[in-house]
Amino acid sequence: QVQLVESGGGLVQAGGSLRLSCAASGRSLKTLRVGWFRQAPGKEREFVAGTAPGGTTFYADSVKGRFTDSRDNAKNTGYLQMNSLKPEDTAVYYCAARPSSSTAQIMAAGTYDYWGQGTQVTVSS
Repeated sequence: QVQLVESGGGLVQAGGSLRLSCAASGRSLKTLRVGWFRQAPGKEREFVAGTAPGGTTFYADSVKGRFTDSRDNAKNTGYLQMNSLKPEDTAVYYCAARPSSSTAQIMAAGTYDYWGQGTQVTVSS
């Protein structure tokens, strides 16, 4: 069974940075495709970043140029580097994973099989 454990959230001032980690266990990250989502209070869960089967990483327009998705297969961990944070980035952030063979739409939360517990990111103005 795949488990995803997130860490790295917290409180930061606008303009600051955070790096979220998503540690996978139970399966090699090499066989998984990781996506990042977030959910703000009163809003639906939304796509943040993810890599398509061809290897291209896509980002939500709202985070493009500020967030970077990466991974360290040796550590079986994915990362989301978040720079130039804004108050509107405040949300619970989730990492999700699915088999790398999947060709389903990467921006659809329902296409991911495994989810982390979520980590709170709060950006103060």
